[in-house]
Amino acid sequence: MRAVVQRVSRAAVAVAGEEVAAIGRGFLVLLGVGREDGAADVEYLVRKISSLRVFADADGKMNLSLAQVNGEILLVSQFTLYGDVRRGTRPSFQGAADAETGRRLYLEVMAGLRQAGLPVCGGRFQEMMAVSLVNDGPVTILLDSRKQF
Repeated sequence: MRAVVQRVSRAAVAVAGEEVAAIGRGFLVLLGVGREDGAADVEYLVRKISSLRVFADADGKMNLSLAQVNGEILLVSQFTLYGDVRRGTRPSFQGAADAETGRRLYLEVMAGLRQAGLPVCGGRFQEMMAVSLVNDGPVTILLDSRKQF
C-alpha cells in the first residue's frame, strides 16, 4: 500500500463540479492499494499516518501529530500510485489491486483512522475527481507498507 501524505492548510475534492469533501488544516492522503496488500498493510499505514509528527510545536520544530493540532484528513483513492513506466512511457497498472479489493482496503484505512480518533472524509472511489489543496510547507511524506523494514 502506498500513500502520499501532504500537510495542508486546506484541501477539497470535487466530482463533476460538485464539492464532495473538504478539510481545513490537516493531511491530504492519496492512497494506492497494491495487488498483494491486506490487513497488515492497512494497520501499518493507519499507524504511520495517525502518528506522523510534522506540525510545528511552540519552538517551530516538527514535533506535533495531527491529533495534537486538531487536524483533519481528506483520504483520496489513487490507483495511479502503482503506475509503472520502467518499460516505456505509458504506465502499466498491473501492480494495483482490482477495484473490489482497492475499495475494501481504502474503506478499512478510513475506518482505522477514524478508530484512531481522527476526523476523516473521502473522495468517491472510481470517480474522476478534481483535488485542490494548499500544501503547507510544503511538507510531503511518501509511505510504502512494503518498505517498512
